[in-house]
Amino acid sequence: MANFTKKAIEASFIKLLTERPLSQITVKDIVTDCGINRNTFYYYFEDIPKLIETVVEEDAAAIIQKYPTVDNFGDCLEAVLDSALSKKRAVLHIYHSINRDIYEMYLWKVCDYAIEAYLSTILRGRKINEIDLDIMKNYLSSLGFGMISNWLRNNMTDDIRTSLARLMDIKKGTLKEMIDRFEEA
Repeated sequence: MANFTKKAIEASFIKLLTERPLSQITVKDIVTDCGINRNTFYYYFEDIPKLIETVVEEDAAAIIQKYPTVDNFGDCLEAVLDSALSKKRAVLHIYHSINRDIYEMYLWKVCDYAIEAYLSTILRGRKINEIDLDIMKNYLSSLGFGMISNWLRNNMTDDIRTSLARLMDIKKGTLKEMIDRFEEA
């Protein structure tokens, strides 16, 4: 029953976020929509920012679970895009709120995971020192984060899938060259 109530609060919150900006949602709105009392809300969540954090963390965990290994960096970014598009208005309301940092932390977490999983797949059997590996991870995570952040900043109106596909085509071979240069003798 406890998990059901927590999920119901989260669902009500997402529903309300699709209807209006975050600044116009109160705990009272959530509990009224959900059919619970305020104390029940506070049993599960400290406040609305904690609720946001929980929702985006669970979304990140679902993407990470869906992609335990990443053979193609683009596939993992596609999962992020699909997730964001499935709740477009809610994501934009969070992104354009004072709580943007919570969504950005989620986005970094997923980008970092995708890059680490991807690199561990393509670097099997190759020896790269930790400093160079960190440089590669930071570069690729920043690339994914930057592309998605720019898309969010433009209210998800850009054709990001085409842009990402084109970027991957342009960058073909670049990563292999980086790995070859970084590989320890």
